[in-house]
Amino acid sequence: MKHQDTEKQRLPEFAEFHEDFLAKWDHAMKTGDAAKLEAKMVDEYKVYFFTKAEEAPSVFEIGEIKQGMRASVSGLSGGRKTFTNKVIRMCGDDEAVVFYEQIIEKDGEEKARLFTIESWKASGSDWILLREIVQPVG
Repeated sequence: MKHQDTEKQRLPEFAEFHEDFLAKWDHAMKTGDAAKLEAKMVDEYKVYFFTKAEEAPSVFEIGEIKQGMRASVSGLSGGRKTFTNKVIRMCGDDEAVVFYEQIIEKDGEEKARLFTIESWKASGSDWILLREIVQPVG
């Protein structure tokens, strides 16, 4: 089997996995519990957050990421994240990159709109999140 064929076979599998991951975000936003999301993050996971094009990004390590995510879902409990314009590209049969726009709302008000790029790697029969690049829209 050609390498390209393997990638095509893994894409539907990963797409289904990623939809489940986004459903975990929905659960976290409703309940304030981010534990199911944290399970997909490895110690090497980093978030690069850009605020201005001409400035270097803020870089967050796993401890800061988990702490910030817990505070965010707790503070936005009852809110909602919408994920739109999602594009998935396989980078081989064990790596995937996902691009999407996320809109964070609470009490009917838009709190943030962000472009997000996630890098994932297969780990046995599961996928783990290695890196995320985030930039506010607008």
